[in-house]
Amino acid sequence: MKLRIALLAALSMLATPLFPVVAAHAAGERLALVIGNAKYPDNETPLKEPINDAHDLADELKRDGFDVEIGENLAGDAMRRALDTFYGRITPGSAALIFFSGFGIQSARQTYILPVDAQIWTEADVRRDGFSLETILGEINSRGAGVKIALLDASRRNPFERRFRSFSAGLAPVIAPSGTLVMYSAALSSVVGDSGAERSLFVGELLKEIRVPDLTAEETLNRTRVGVTRASRSEQVPWISSSLAEDFAFVAGAKVAKLDPKPLVPEVKPTIQPPATTEPAKPVAVATQPEPAKPAETKPVEAKPIEVKPAESKPAETSVASLAHEPTVAALNAKIAANPKDVNSLYRRGQVYASKGAYSAAIKDFDETLKLNPKDVEALNNRCWTRTVVGELANALKDCNEALRLRPGFVDALDSRGLLYLKSGKAKDAIADFDAALKVNPRLTSSLYGRGLAKQRSGAAAAGELDITNAKAMDPNIVKEFAGYGVN
Repeated sequence: MKLRIALLAALSMLATPLFPVVAAHAAGERLALVIGNAKYPDNETPLKEPINDAHDLADELKRDGFDVEIGENLAGDAMRRALDTFYGRITPGSAALIFFSGFGIQSARQTYILPVDAQIWTEADVRRDGFSLETILGEINSRGAGVKIALLDASRRNPFERRFRSFSAGLAPVIAPSGTLVMYSAALSSVVGDSGAERSLFVGELLKEIRVPDLTAEETLNRTRVGVTRASRSEQVPWISSSLAEDFAFVAGAKVAKLDPKPLVPEVKPTIQPPATTEPAKPVAVATQPEPAKPAETKPVEAKPIEVKPAESKPAETSVASLAHEPTVAALNAKIAANPKDVNSLYRRGQVYASKGAYSAAIKDFDETLKLNPKDVEALNNRCWTRTVVGELANALKDCNEALRLRPGFVDALDSRGLLYLKSGKAKDAIADFDAALKVNPRLTSSLYGRGLAKQRSGAAAAGELDITNAKAMDPNIVKEFAGYGVN
């Protein structure tokens, strides 16, 4: 079900310069770089929270004695310059803090923060355009900083994640040098849904706790974790990692007690599990990175013949004309006009059309892609998924079967075929495909949610509800997503 998502944009629209901020005259002692990225052209709308959060936190840090620089809507080059300037200000023994609000992504068990002009279609693009948190902390450490703090409000569902499946959603644990304090706004491999609010719950709670006198930084963040957890009714549980070896407070001159080696808040044990064998329970965000399953152990799933039935509902089509002025579509149109056999551009335009609901146009682009390369399993899977969405189930099945023949155990195609069987009323076959996909990737929310629906339709109400609850905990938008596929 690999979709799929909106859009690359002209780089000239993206870069907003770094905004200098008045320093607190503690240069080389307490330094902060605060970045709020909200205007990602690939996202449907700008994020509401990052800019306000960045300015509010920057103001608070200045009051607390930090020399702060703030950047908003930074493209890659501007973000690199901001980081280089930040590194250059660090002196031995100083405290260095970085805050980032925007989109983050994990790849190869590392966390990357993304500039607004990131163009991500493959995992290699993440490493090319993103900035590794481990690399940032390593560079800060190499400059001699005694205290290193990273605060990331980047555990958001983003438009890049579903373009490939070789990574998990959310952020990954970080291997940081000694003397480092890291906090994510949500648990590892978890995402927070867009609240639509002007400011985030995470930063709101953080600002409240920073203002509490005589707390260590660890105590401040632990109290923030408690506040976010309570306010969200345990739907959002921030993650903390600390190796601080000295007493440090956000407020300069605070009288802090000696560090307690025990955290104020115990780690939350994971309860979200792929198998569904118990009564529904409220999921708790995981605190450890799950080990990836071994695809080699996955047994091929036999394709079952399908009786063509009308889709539960047929989504409305978006017109191609309404997308013609989209920056990504316009750029791809120009490339295809110059070279009608540009298979890469045809495939990408098909992805964009599918993600925007222009399904007929997407299928045509995948048709052309497959004429040029009949063994393109990604195009076969995407055409299977798109045909499934519009109810062309018989042809969709042929595409998924061919993709799985060419690449046995292909997770995306198993996920797509599972959706196909679900829409056709073949719940047991859907469960088999979703099971196979989840053996490879236990945190594949579309398969987990789809399996939950299929279990409910096969009579296993309690097991289905557990899958659905856990999927919704990992991706609060999953219900809306499936409704867009014509599955309710």
